[in-house]
Amino acid sequence: MTKHKTTVLHILLLTLFVSAVMGREAVPSKHKHQVRKESFGKAGDGRPVDLYTLTNSKGLEVRAMTYGGIIVSLRVPDKNGTLGDIVLGHDKLDGYLVNPPYFGVIVGRYANRIANATFTLDGVKYTLAKNDGPNSLHGGLNGFNKQVWEATEFKSAKGVGVSFSYLSKDGEEGYPGNLKVKVSYTLTDENQLILDYEATTDKATPLNLSQHSYFNLAGEGSGDILGHDLMLNADRFTPVDKTLIPTGELRPVEGTPMDFTKPTAIGARINQDYEQLVVGRGYDHNWVINRKDAGLTLAARVHEPTSGRVLEVLTTEPGVQFYSGNFLDGTITGKQGHVYKLRNGLCLETQHFPDSPNHPDFPSTILKPGQTFQSQTVFKFSTE
Repeated sequence: MTKHKTTVLHILLLTLFVSAVMGREAVPSKHKHQVRKESFGKAGDGRPVDLYTLTNSKGLEVRAMTYGGIIVSLRVPDKNGTLGDIVLGHDKLDGYLVNPPYFGVIVGRYANRIANATFTLDGVKYTLAKNDGPNSLHGGLNGFNKQVWEATEFKSAKGVGVSFSYLSKDGEEGYPGNLKVKVSYTLTDENQLILDYEATTDKATPLNLSQHSYFNLAGEGSGDILGHDLMLNADRFTPVDKTLIPTGELRPVEGTPMDFTKPTAIGARINQDYEQLVVGRGYDHNWVINRKDAGLTLAARVHEPTSGRVLEVLTTEPGVQFYSGNFLDGTITGKQGHVYKLRNGLCLETQHFPDSPNHPDFPSTILKPGQTFQSQTVFKFSTE
């Protein structure tokens, strides 16, 4: 009788153990490709703002809103399978309305800087707002980051997503032409976030679109990013003057602290007495991506040793701006009360080169009537 009871008990315990293990393994299958929409408050002008949550079958989650096309959160598994939010930002819309440093936004009409806030196109001189010393930065005072975009959710063979559309009217922020822009975020089952950019115009205009998420692969609010290992697929960069405008030179990175052709800790050389690091207060430069053709090319790879998270950035763009969060100064309180201090996040902004309208030798950023601008960037997540 005792032996029988023991056997029954063993079977019962074994059954419970198997059920528990199978339950744990079954967790990912609970996740479905889905898009969820909810209200996220109102913009400064009273317009409603919606938040879209994209989830893939592995549980990776992207939340993006119609205000600025902002990626509000990006929850990615670490090497132990634990999800963590890896982008800096705010828990509520209000935090994004008080002029934060472009957390997670779509930047345009022209991402990065235009010297002296002026350019000449087809013999006409255009004057822009000076919102970065003498220069225009990220589209001006009311760039794409401060607009409420129209949104459409979708499901495709690649995954689930949301498309943000915006009409930038002729003369907005000083730029010519009615520009129709669409930016789509697609989340795949391969843990890729695909960014597709598209635009048309009825007058020739400069155009440079990018995404300005601040990443910390250890988790937002976890400290600085100096221990992240970075590889940039670039043998050259565009050095800048004291106002961070490119000089026009394409300088080899070899033998300088700007050389990330092999994985290197971001903090390894950031404080060296190198004139470009002094001017930028760290890394805030455009690297010229090594490419064989105009197709999707690896621009950057970041690995954070503690979490094991890896971010690869692929793009059709000619450049990538690596920014090491030099202007974060502890005055911004973000998610869950986290105070964002110096170098608590990094940006990898795929782009055309800064100030291209004033540098004829740089790849052209002029979009003309009858043309369709198309560009793609992929954020690919994994662990090691």
